[in-house]
Amino acid sequence: MFNFSKVFPKTINNKLNSPKVAMWIFILFTGLMTWRSIIHMFFEAYGLHSIANFIVLTGEPDPMPVIYRFFSLWGAAQLMFCFFCWIVIFKYKSLIPLMSLFWMFDWGQRIFIYPFIRSDIATIGEYTTDMTPGIDLAPIAFVITLVMFLISIKNNN
Repeated sequence: MFNFSKVFPKTINNKLNSPKVAMWIFILFTGLMTWRSIIHMFFEAYGLHSIANFIVLTGEPDPMPVIYRFFSLWGAAQLMFCFFCWIVIFKYKSLIPLMSLFWMFDWGQRIFIYPFIRSDIATIGEYTTDMTPGIDLAPIAFVITLVMFLISIKNNN
């Protein structure tokens, strides 16, 4: 049923030997993540406050320009990964199972690793006005990426 050897194909080409829906889920998910990355990189104040619900910190000197810079750099790193995913979509479809696994790890660490490392920042009230989508919606994104990965390694019937 599942062929885990698809994660590291012997030949890398532009053919996905999986159900077509695997490619379409991967394209839609990569499109959503590209949009998220652009918001983080270019509209960092909007993304940080309006979407992620972080409060504006005050102080002397003003800490927000540095915080916005790091938020923007995070968006740039996300956008680079998305760019590689778009290359896979257009030129190397046989790598979609591997890239789906990377997406699954990315969203899985938000649930299974990150809460144990920095759980104090996610506390509502001290730094945020509400849960951030990256934490609140991580279980949904993880399930989507898990399904995306499993479909991508499924054998064609």
